Amino acid sequence: MAIMNVNPTRMEMKRLQQRLKTATRGHKLLKDKTDEMIRRFISVAEENKRLREETEQELGKALASFAEAKSITDSRVVEEAILMPSRAVEITCSNRKVMGIDAPSIEIKDNGGELYPYSFLTVTEQLDSAVRGLNEVVIKLIKLAETEKTCNMLAEEIEKNKRRVNALENIMIPQLTETIKYIKMKLDESERSATVRLMKVKDILNN
Repeated sequence: MAIMNVNPTRMEMKRLQQRLKTATRGHKLLKDKTDEMIRRFISVAEENKRLREETEQELGKALASFAEAKSITDSRVVEEAILMPSRAVEITCSNRKVMGIDAPSIEIKDNGGELYPYSFLTVTEQLDSAVRGLNEVVIKLIKLAETEKTCNMLAEEIEKNKRRVNALENIMIPQLTETIKYIKMKLDESERSATVRLMKVKDILNN
């Protein structure tokens, strides 16, 4: 490990010792924070996995019902039936703090309205099932987007913290430690030299 280019003085040694103390404390705090972020990431990732599986399953069923409806009823009749949706969802996006990062927070408000924007006389129950399924799955799609974004942000922050921890652990702290040892060695050498000189002066004076 390369030693820092400093003057081997007691003042410099005290300054470096203070830096070492701060770096060691910072390393522990960052490591603890990274461990907690990993724990939170696992929790959010599990929720994300559950939402994704449910969303894919429900979306698959809804699309299958829609395809079946189109196979039974004339495609133009189906398309005209759902051309003008009568139900609206209002989305409000904001941020929430998750381990110091601004994670997305999405609030969903159902503004109501008729679920089926068509006459039941013109379509089959398969289209009813598809519309009902898509109406339910859209909420989960929005929540899935929120959890996936949170997962990505946590993963990026964990990676940044790991790099900082590694830099402190493998570069800064060892470098400070070696430099402090070097200064202490130089100071001890100077002290021994001064002691030898004093002894020689004393011998000369006594003779």
